[in-house]
Amino acid sequence: MIDKKLIYAIIWASNNQEKYWFKVFQDLLNAWYQVIPINPNEKEILWKKCYKKLSECQSNIDVVIFVTQPQVSLEVLKEVNELKIKNARFQPWSESPDAINFCKLNWINYTVNACIMIEKSKNKNFQKGGH
Repeated sequence: MIDKKLIYAIIWASNNQEKYWFKVFQDLLNAWYQVIPINPNEKEILWKKCYKKLSECQSNIDVVIFVTQPQVSLEVLKEVNELKIKNARFQPWSESPDAINFCKLNWINYTVNACIMIEKSKNKNFQKGGH
């Protein structure tokens, strides 16, 4: 479910306005969602402090949104699990069978095959997987 009360971490958010991960971050930020950018190569994105890793963020993250290559998603999922974050959203093409299996084995709720920008604008329930 998407909810403005939740805190969303955007993995690989970027200042490059042509990149999809910038567009996802900007779209949610402009709609007044609580979003935190995560990217080891950025210091700030759209006036929001950017963190190198999830563990550097002091906020209680409710949902991690992956806008990454599948192998990066799988690596970051290990940190998601360590931090006991229980919700992951995979933007199209960011998931893999290994990432989905990791979520299942570690009881992480996940959403696939649903672009958060489209779903937000439709205001419908998301196609959910997991537990």
